[in-house]
Amino acid sequence: MEKKKRKSKKALFAFLILTVTLTFGQGKTTEIGFISDNDLYTSSKYDMYYTNGLELFYRFLSKNNSEKINKEITEFRIGQYLYNPRFLNKEAVTINDRPFAGYLFAEVGKSFFYQSESVLKTDFQIGFLGPNAFGEELQEGFHKLIGYKKVYGWENQIHNALGLQAHVIYSKKMFPSKHNDFVDFHWQSEGNLGTIFSGVSTGFMARFGFKKLLPIYDSNMHNASVSANEQLNIREFYFYAAPSVNYQFYDATIEGSMFNDTSPITFDLEPLRFNAEAGLKYRHNNFNISYSFLYRGRELNDSGIDTNSGYFYGSIRMGFLLR
Repeated sequence: MEKKKRKSKKALFAFLILTVTLTFGQGKTTEIGFISDNDLYTSSKYDMYYTNGLELFYRFLSKNNSEKINKEITEFRIGQYLYNPRFLNKEAVTINDRPFAGYLFAEVGKSFFYQSESVLKTDFQIGFLGPNAFGEELQEGFHKLIGYKKVYGWENQIHNALGLQAHVIYSKKMFPSKHNDFVDFHWQSEGNLGTIFSGVSTGFMARFGFKKLLPIYDSNMHNASVSANEQLNIREFYFYAAPSVNYQFYDATIEGSMFNDTSPITFDLEPLRFNAEAGLKYRHNNFNISYSFLYRGRELNDSGIDTNSGYFYGSIRMGFLLR
């Protein structure tokens, strides 16, 4: 009888160990979350140009057979961007320094994180610019819900256009032989090609860690937190800055559709811009959060407009890692 009791205790103990291992000893291979952009996150005084963005994402770890690649990640997103002129009051309906526009899209992307800490991200979008993007309904409904000022002028928005977009980002670690646990630098370039946006950008990104920096292939900097390996008590907290130069060939939210010229208000582009981004990113085990401050240089070129200028907005990102 005593032997049976001991065997039962051993079996129960083994079962508990197995349960704990399966529950807590597995990697987190998926992440869900959202990105919310708004100029009100930087100032309640300004509500203009790129005025709101919302994206929902789902990403997961993909099969990887290359020794040079640490991990591959597949991602799906849906999102909506809203654009306004500076003035939204009734008296300024005919005074526009940027067109009203909404862009609604679905996206699929693939990211490759190399052992060298280089990153290659690609994605493709399909969507709609114009009334089919429901920008007017969302902005007017949200302003009414929070008791903010009424918006006038959406009757002048950019007309409908089909959005087909390809986007690529490449990042390469600088000074790889001079390792530092709390500071690193990366050169980044990206390109957009499509019926809504076409342009190229290049610049650098620097991370300054309040804790020891994770390698880029495990960091939330480029959304690489998912992992097949067990990760216990992960902490990530750093400040980053990313200035860049952008040359924009085409922007349908300013110029209207490339297939027609029926939109009531359009402008020519200011093609060469200086952009900058800085913020804080934090991770505690299965939880990712960040706040970013973004500056965009003057986007349109019209000698008759002296109010249009560079602008800024804030971005909040939040993600949850799952098995």
